[in-house]
Amino acid sequence: MYRLAKEEDVGLILEFIKKLAIYENMLEEVVATEEILREWLFEKKIAEVIFALEDQKEVGFALFFHNYSTFVGKGGLYLEDLFVLPEYRGKGYGKGLFKQLAKIAVERHCGRMEWCCLDWNTPSIEFYTSMGARAMSEWTTYRLTEEQLQKLIEE
Repeated sequence: MYRLAKEEDVGLILEFIKKLAIYENMLEEVVATEEILREWLFEKKIAEVIFALEDQKEVGFALFFHNYSTFVGKGGLYLEDLFVLPEYRGKGYGKGLFKQLAKIAVERHCGRMEWCCLDWNTPSIEFYTSMGARAMSEWTTYRLTEEQLQKLIEE
């Protein structure tokens, strides 16, 4: 079973984000707070979250938003995070979340679904490729942080 997150879930969403960050050895990079999540997810509606449920308990989550492809001429669904609690892995919740995202993408007439995955995360890479995903090896992701953005506009 799956459900979309509601505003009262911001604490739970932050818990899942932190657990994912721990898994990825990146907890020190999490600066999100419940207030920030509330603003961006529920006031500005810049992204959405769905939960996987077992007996009404949230056991996994996916955070996603829409992007746009000029080549395809359509919006796309971008998966920012997908995480299932360790004790619930191997039970189909990750695949179920992924299928729910695919369903949303199809219902919203998206041209594609994309995401990034850490190079060392072999279990996730195997999971994604088992569903037909292919790595976009000819593309490299670049990033400017808030600090770098500020420096850029001040030059």
